[in-house]
Amino acid sequence: GTVGVGVDVHSLSSIKIDSGRGRYGTGQFGKTDSGRGDDTQTEVGGAIKFRISDTVLKYGNQFVGSPVFSTDDSRILPEVATGTYLVSNEIEGLELSAGRFTAISNQTNTGRDSNTQSGETLKSANIFGASYSFTENFSGAFHASDVEDFWKKKYVNLNYNLPLAEEQALNFDFNYYKSDDEGQKLAGELDNKLWSLATAYSLGAHKFTLAYQRSSGDTGYNYGIDGNGTIWTSNSVQYSDFIGKDERSWQVRYDINMATYGVPGLSFMTRYITGDNIDVGTGTDAKEHELDIEAKYVIQEGAAKDLSFRIRNATYRANSSYDNDNNDFRLIVEYPLSVL
Repeated sequence: GTVGVGVDVHSLSSIKIDSGRGRYGTGQFGKTDSGRGDDTQTEVGGAIKFRISDTVLKYGNQFVGSPVFSTDDSRILPEVATGTYLVSNEIEGLELSAGRFTAISNQTNTGRDSNTQSGETLKSANIFGASYSFTENFSGAFHASDVEDFWKKKYVNLNYNLPLAEEQALNFDFNYYKSDDEGQKLAGELDNKLWSLATAYSLGAHKFTLAYQRSSGDTGYNYGIDGNGTIWTSNSVQYSDFIGKDERSWQVRYDINMATYGVPGLSFMTRYITGDNIDVGTGTDAKEHELDIEAKYVIQEGAAKDLSFRIRNATYRANSSYDNDNNDFRLIVEYPLSVL
């Protein structure tokens, strides 16, 4: 009908298989007094929602996907934000959103307000967004946030798809952030402009992507208290975001969908990103680079339909003055289960 009332409920649990002191610190579990990861972690939460026509108001614990306030699900326990969020799709092609959040959990602690930055928790974050599809192939978006005593951000996105021929197309995706510190500057000073432009050429099962990203201003980009997913730029990848002060970074990427070759559900991706010109205050600029390889398979039929397996591997190297080298391997198994 025109009016609706509903409830979203979630229950999240993680179980440690094995981890010692020397293997603790990958952002999966909270730390015990003995310096090891917790054996188990469990949290529950929910939100009540109201709908009138195509406008939904939600209050409570929720997952948020805004370019200026985005909860992160890259670990076993995702972040969960607490607050009020309004999303309206009354006009075709136009989406308006507004929200106020007063708490956010981190991914190693089940506390409702456990996400901290520089030792401080979230006071309040007010966000606004608008996105509009001008044509079938061209869309734009503007979002803004005011995170009390941390910073203010503005975000712009433009996306254009150019069909060339049957199974061929060019896509251009532009992202831009303008960030400034605010109030007490609890996470330090912030004065940054960050933008990226990605061009992708699709040819049947293949997609080739080139991207360039640039950071400028008195500082690098900063995020976290507003959600560790709040970085919607091309070169924010598996391990690094390439957002250092004055950093320039380039990406080359290749995707293939094996359905065209008779194996539906199987896909591969690889990308290489290199960044330089990073101002670390030593008089010598730092560099970093990352190679990612990913394979995913989704079972297409039978009792295990939609069960997916994904392997992600990242190899990261950087100057010791900027970051530590890292090898990151992840196996992700997902099975959506319909219970209602």
